[in-house]
Amino acid sequence: MCVIETTPRIETRRLTLRAPQMDDAGRLAELCNDFDISRMTSRMPWPYARGDAEDFIARCAIADRRTEVNFMIEHDDAGVVGGLGFDRNADGAIEVGYWIGKPYQGRGLASEALVGAMDWAARSWKKRVVTAGHHSDNPASGRVLCRAGFLYTGRIELRDSLARGETVPCRMMVWLP
Repeated sequence: MCVIETTPRIETRRLTLRAPQMDDAGRLAELCNDFDISRMTSRMPWPYARGDAEDFIARCAIADRRTEVNFMIEHDDAGVVGGLGFDRNADGAIEVGYWIGKPYQGRGLASEALVGAMDWAARSWKKRVVTAGHHSDNPASGRVLCRAGFLYTGRIELRDSLARGETVPCRMMVWLP
């Protein structure tokens, strides 16, 4: 059985995707304690405190790297600007999710990070199918996923949004390298 011992580093033109470290907790809490960020995710609470960031980082450190890998998205000039992670969803498929802090949105960083991560997933992690979904009220995320090669499945799933405290429709997508 092959187990990846550490989270890899992925380098893109402007970004480094790397393992979350406890030193990231303050920055992570600062960026995620924005309702506009957390409401577009399924599992991020709001408000988002330093303790939430520390708990997340601790969970990342003990994750089974065969099915779950999380990255901090670090910009060459600005430091940590977001996060990206792969994990197994309720159906057992590998699913990717990501977020970019509000001050850094609209600069193509999510697309750059996702393209780099998907290349790594195919080449190094040997994944042949990855799913994703975006809340129906977040079409910008759909455009990012399309730029990375994801295709709409035509399926809409109701997913819990921890920050919103409600179930929201998510447009499901699939990536096949």
